[in-house]
Amino acid sequence: MELKRVVVTGLGALTPIGNTVPEMWDNMVKGVSGAGPITHFDASKFKSRIAAELKGFDPLQHFDRKEIRLLDGYTVYGLVVVDEAINDAGLTDENFDKDRVGVVWGSGMGGVTSLQEEIMEFAVNGRTPRFSPYLVPKVIIDICAGQIAIRYGLRGPNYCTAAACASSAAAINDAFNLIRLGKVDAMVVGGSECAVMEASIGGFGNMRALSTRNDDPWTASRPFDLDRDGFVLGEGAGCLVLEEYEHAKARGAKIYAEMTGAGLSADAYHITASHPEGLGVIAAMRQAVEESGMQITDVDHINTHGTSTPIGDISEPKAIVGLFGDHAYKLAINSTKSMTGHLLGAAGAVEAIATILTIRNGIVPPTINHFNDDPQIPALDFTFNHARKHEVHFALSNAFGFGGHNVCLAFRAV
Repeated sequence: MELKRVVVTGLGALTPIGNTVPEMWDNMVKGVSGAGPITHFDASKFKSRIAAELKGFDPLQHFDRKEIRLLDGYTVYGLVVVDEAINDAGLTDENFDKDRVGVVWGSGMGGVTSLQEEIMEFAVNGRTPRFSPYLVPKVIIDICAGQIAIRYGLRGPNYCTAAACASSAAAINDAFNLIRLGKVDAMVVGGSECAVMEASIGGFGNMRALSTRNDDPWTASRPFDLDRDGFVLGEGAGCLVLEEYEHAKARGAKIYAEMTGAGLSADAYHITASHPEGLGVIAAMRQAVEESGMQITDVDHINTHGTSTPIGDISEPKAIVGLFGDHAYKLAINSTKSMTGHLLGAAGAVEAIATILTIRNGIVPPTINHFNDDPQIPALDFTFNHARKHEVHFALSNAFGFGGHNVCLAFRAV
């Protein structure tokens, strides 16, 4: 059968460096750090007391108080970015069939904040169980996809993907394939995360995954720097509207870029550490390029997973050199996590948006907070500290997750 072409027609973002796509992109190009001291709770007793939190975001601008009580933050964030993306795409009741539009959503932690709140309340005051009847529908990881469908009446495929920090990238792959196979005309796809809370800061911190640069949080996320000491936990959401090309063209939609392929693999190596030679990453990137019908020498740019962890920031560049050879040194590479922090399950969607805007605008955002080269990392062009104008026709976006999950998404200019 002939596979359909898939294009991106709408974007939405809620991040520590901007509460809309234009605001995020502007700050990304400027190299603004979204990190700072934790304000969501008293973190004074924790090893890591910093995070990349949302700024100036008021859910009451989007929902009434009754609605907010029924939703975990990760669903609130998801609904906000979906609204931006659907409006950006110009989807209306008149120009699409709701039976042929679905939702795939990704999250690594789901409604973990609401779960913690209820458990803590019971532990302190729980002589009589008084759990909310809305606890389960707030916490289950698939509920954001369901809430999106309910709000917009979207009756196509609807589910959640869970692949840790690669969750929303895996969701984008699934949506891409549903459209290519002709099962739907369009998909609302992305991911959200609201996990800056005690259990996650404590858990990630005690496994030594988080930066403890508490006195200088703004420079704590240091992908590929010699003195990196862990990632900065972030929160937020990203959404893309993917659409079948002829359907988008028929309704006169603007097109940001074409999605041409994706690669998925497993390291089959360790529950948290990436494969030291990046074998799974090589496989995922190779698949994405081959499925796109392109050559590795056609790749202009890679938005890396680049978390600022000691091991991961060595294995990914090794994988890039392992696949691309000499061409690796001609690539414009970056890690936007240096600015947004690590949005866990939402990271893949937010970084896919950054990759698409890099193609559209011809500007590669920087990898900020670089001070010293690490001799263990190949000397690639990481776009350190300053954005750069660079014509990009074909680009990759990498996302990896605990458990050894690897996803690589491929986009090209239209």
